[in-house]
Amino acid sequence: MGVNPKIKAIFLDRDGVLNDAVIVHNKPYPPNSLNKLKISSGVKKGMRQLKELGYLLIVITNQPDVARGTTSLANVDEINSYLRKELNFDDIFCCFHDNNDNCECRKPKPGLIFSAAKKWDIDLTSSFMVGDRWRDIETGKNAGIKTILIDHDYDEEYLEPDFKCYDFNGLVQIVQSQNIS
Repeated sequence: MGVNPKIKAIFLDRDGVLNDAVIVHNKPYPPNSLNKLKISSGVKKGMRQLKELGYLLIVITNQPDVARGTTSLANVDEINSYLRKELNFDDIFCCFHDNNDNCECRKPKPGLIFSAAKKWDIDLTSSFMVGDRWRDIETGKNAGIKTILIDHDYDEEYLEPDFKCYDFNGLVQIVQSQNIS
């Protein structure tokens, strides 16, 4: 009787990874409506390539603007639904809390990754967390998985990621070079 191998996954931040962040004073913000959303260059092709490598694609995103009242849950849901249709990822896990809520799901806490791992039976040792900000890298480190920073040269400090690239194509190249079937 054989043991079913666990699934490997790539956990992807949303804003700044899948879609362009809105940059104000060299600081990234999420688009607050579908008409401000722009899927980042190379993402559609890259998502297909990552799927072909056998990875489950899970979006892990903080959306605190809902708690802050600067965007609606309906706007976030509309953006997420559109991205899911266009990019064909497997699942999305969102935290709608703000820092003061002290929840377990807000990055840099690893709650969203642990929830996804439990739901999908994911092997975290063969998985990656991809993000463009310090919270994403710290989340991956807190979950004990490999981290990839897509560096947009924001004005912020971050923990040293396991890998660094500058666009989605670079991300795919890193995963291809690390892929062990």
